[in-house]
Amino acid sequence: MNQTLIIGAGGVGRVVVKKCAKNSEIFGDIALASRTLSRCEMLADEIKKEMNITIATHQVDADNVEELVNLINKIKPNIVLNIALPYQDLTIMDACIATKTHYLDTANYEHPDTAKFEYKEQWAKDEDFKKAEIMGLLGSGFDPGVTNVFCAYAQQYLFDTIEEIDILDCNGGDHGYAFATNFNPEINLREVSANGRYWQKNSDGIGEWIETKPMEIKKVWDYPEIGQKDSYLLYHEEMESLCKNIKGLKQIRFFMTFGESYLTHLKCLENVGMLRIDEVEVEGKKIVPIKLLKALLPDPSTLGERTVGKTNIGCVIMGYKNGEKKRIYIYNVCDHQEVYKETKAQAVSYTTGVPAMIGAKLILEGKWKGDGVFNMEEFDAKPFMDELTTQGLPWKIISLDPDIKL
Repeated sequence: MNQTLIIGAGGVGRVVVKKCAKNSEIFGDIALASRTLSRCEMLADEIKKEMNITIATHQVDADNVEELVNLINKIKPNIVLNIALPYQDLTIMDACIATKTHYLDTANYEHPDTAKFEYKEQWAKDEDFKKAEIMGLLGSGFDPGVTNVFCAYAQQYLFDTIEEIDILDCNGGDHGYAFATNFNPEINLREVSANGRYWQKNSDGIGEWIETKPMEIKKVWDYPEIGQKDSYLLYHEEMESLCKNIKGLKQIRFFMTFGESYLTHLKCLENVGMLRIDEVEVEGKKIVPIKLLKALLPDPSTLGERTVGKTNIGCVIMGYKNGEKKRIYIYNVCDHQEVYKETKAQAVSYTTGVPAMIGAKLILEGKWKGDGVFNMEEFDAKPFMDELTTQGLPWKIISLDPDIKL
């Protein structure tokens, strides 16, 4: 029987542990660990009552490699699912290398003191993972994650060549608060307030990153089952690997929807310095403004019950098949209230947590395998796409006019 260790008991962790429990024939004995033991115990009690499945609980500081190694050696899991903060990716990866344990996460590493998102430091561990004869699967969430798999599926099964990709992330949900974030406030606000970037090949055929100011580029997109929404160009980490692994690609961009109220609040907070990630002194005490703001905002894990509406996340892909130009939109629509009934989490947590479980399931089943560090699009997309349809995130494909760009 397999042993599975999940680190992180927030909104996404809630979804992951429940979905793993529902697939316990694959995941075997499941352990849940977090810095806050009470969160783990609450979830374990909930799952025991709902499914009569026992989840072991542990306290661990995911910033401490020695603590992580001791916990992994105690549990001896076949895989560690990192559902903690992106700040902790490297320490958990190091613990997996030391214990020769497969690793999975949902978002790339971020340095706590630098608002920068890149795979560089995680990719640098590829040789160590190979020497340990283990697999590290990076970004097995939705975006990154499912969006990578959508692109891989298009490359492997739908197109001969792909030239353009636009990744679209729309949350059409309403939680009723004047201002709140749908995942970790610190991560979310750092992400959306940073400069935008997109990748394209120049006239010499050389790929380069084009930087934009925050929210500088806006497009209006008609999202199926939601409607027209303002969508803003951001940098997002899956572009960093997709521009390497989708052959023939000439341009890739990422857009996310924001309402006017959210943007107004964001600008005001930025103007008064509440998004700063450096320390300031207040009455003799050191405080990081964005951490204070995080403490004041609603906990995203509590938004599920009050959030109504749907998310729509997908990829507009243009390329050629049998010499003919074609453009498609491949996407998933997820209903906040429907997934709350299943997991007591809102759709943003659900769409991240389910793919994390699927990625781990494919590793444990041996359908995705290899020694080293990998991104999602480097494997056969079909097993993952099949799991999406059975695990709660069904997808659709519609054809678009190939000559009309977003």
